[in-house]
Amino acid sequence: MRRVAGYMAAGWFALAGAVAAQDSPVVVELFTSQGCSSCPAADDILAELSDRDDVIALALHVDYWDYIGWKDVFAKHAFTRRQKAYARTGGWKMIYTPQMVVNGVDDVVGSRPMKLTKLISKHAAMPSHVDLDVSRNGDSINIRAEARGGLRPCDIHVVRYLPQEQVMIAKGENAGRTLTYTNIANSWDVVARWDGRGVYEGNVQVNEGEPVVVLVQDPVDGHIVAAARLR
Repeated sequence: MRRVAGYMAAGWFALAGAVAAQDSPVVVELFTSQGCSSCPAADDILAELSDRDDVIALALHVDYWDYIGWKDVFAKHAFTRRQKAYARTGGWKMIYTPQMVVNGVDDVVGSRPMKLTKLISKHAAMPSHVDLDVSRNGDSINIRAEARGGLRPCDIHVVRYLPQEQVMIAKGENAGRTLTYTNIANSWDVVARWDGRGVYEGNVQVNEGEPVVVLVQDPVDGHIVAAARLR
């Protein structure tokens, strides 16, 4: 079901920017849809977050609103499954758009910037248990993760994304609007399972110069324990 979003506060960017930069950025995933009239405000907030170094903002377009008149050109059923998985691990009763998930643990209506700011600050203050380094080598990336302490086995995710695209919506709730979307996830792969001990090292093929995000995520509770990006 869709939850109707609230408001967009003035001065959002200034408030959000008060969070200090850190070694492991906070990951904000926005579950959105071009068929959702409540989503553009959240899409705009995600665009502002995308300029920050201390936050990795990703838009995951879901497919469950396609039936109401407009098929989202970026939607993937895999992102709907990911949202449902968060609902299971978090004990949430429903999924909705626009929903933001912060570091795989906390959720908030995507157009409520004040609550989002507090959640980002909360996760930014938490100690990191993994040193994650990602570097580019032509048409591949090198991933190195080192555990700082006790850690459960984690999955290594590699996300490819489109920095920005404009779409003219012809039908559905946003008919007649031309909307700009930012950091649109278009490929999401789990490339390894790391036992969470010592050092993990891996190499993944990507297109040369392609923007990439790497996540280290606990598959049991969904917590993203480390993240890095190459723009």
